[in-house]
Amino acid sequence: MATLLHLDSAITPEGSSSREVTAAFVQTWREQHPDGKVVYRDLATEPLPHLNASALAAGAEHPLRGELAAELAAADAVLIGAPMYNFTIPSTLKAWLDHVIIVGHNVGPDSPVAGTPFTIVASRGGSYAPGTPRADAEFVQNYLEKLLTAMFAAEIDFIVPELTLARVNPQMAELIPLADASRTKALDDAAEKAKALAARLAA
Repeated sequence: MATLLHLDSAITPEGSSSREVTAAFVQTWREQHPDGKVVYRDLATEPLPHLNASALAAGAEHPLRGELAAELAAADAVLIGAPMYNFTIPSTLKAWLDHVIIVGHNVGPDSPVAGTPFTIVASRGGSYAPGTPRADAEFVQNYLEKLLTAMFAAEIDFIVPELTLARVNPQMAELIPLADASRTKALDDAAEKAKALAARLAA
C-alpha cells in the first residue's frame, strides 16, 4: 500500500491553478490505489510557524520537525502545489522546507528520502519558460530542483501550468488560448503522471 504525501500552498482555496492540478493528480492516484493512503497538508489554511532558534537547535528532537520529517520519510511519493508568488515559492512552503530539512538526520545521499519521487505543480501567472523575456526570473523550478536533489537526493518531476492570469488580466487577453492549452496539458499530465507513478510503485 503506497503512501502519497500531498502539500498545497496556494493562498486561495478557490480558483487556484496549482490546487486544481494537484487535485486531478490525487484523483487519479486514488483510482489507481483505492486502498492507498494520502497524507494531506494545506500549508495555506494551516500554516507552519517559521523555524526559530530553539527548533533549529533541537533538530529531529523538536516535536513538529520530527513529525514532519517522519511524515516525509514514510511517503512513497510526494506531491507539492507550488505556485509562483513574486518570482518564488510561497513562504508557507519555505517554512515546511526549513522544518523538514534536518542536517544530520535526513540530508545527504543516505537520506531516508533518497530516490523518493516528487511531483511539483509549479503554476505561474505568466510564462517563464526558456527563451521568454522573463526566463531569468524563474526561481521556483530552479530552486526546488536544486534544493531537493542536493539535500535529499530526491527524484524531481514538474507540471507547469502557465499564463494562469490570462483570463483575469485584460492585458493578457490575447494569451487566453495559450493559457487554456497550458491548463489542459497540465491536467492531462497530472492524470498521466499519477497513473504511471502509481503503477511503478505497485510493481
